[in-house]
Amino acid sequence: MKTKLADEKCNEADAKQLRLPAKEIAAFKKQLSGWKLVSGKKLEKKLKFPDFKAALKYVVKVGNLAEKQGHHPDIFLTYGAVHIQLSTHSVKGLTENDFILAAKIDRVS
Repeated sequence: MKTKLADEKCNEADAKQLRLPAKEIAAFKKQLSGWKLVSGKKLEKKLKFPDFKAALKYVVKVGNLAEKQGHHPDIFLTYGAVHIQLSTHSVKGLTENDFILAAKIDRVS
């Protein structure tokens, strides 16, 4: 049995990964919390925070996690809100790395 996505590590070579088919995307998405599928090519999550400082603290944690995984989301920070988008640019869609990082981000508090 495959382990949970959050327990996996992102693969180093994004360029060698294949874009996931819709069936796998649907299966992986079931392991995520609060992520929306956009045009079948991106994952996005929007979070609310009480103020800018709390939102910034969260962004730093996600940024550190992304650096450790070698896979980087697009992160948008505004007062009291963070918007995260994940996709693999080299395949113009979603790979397993996007779901692994999303699951790990779900664990960030």
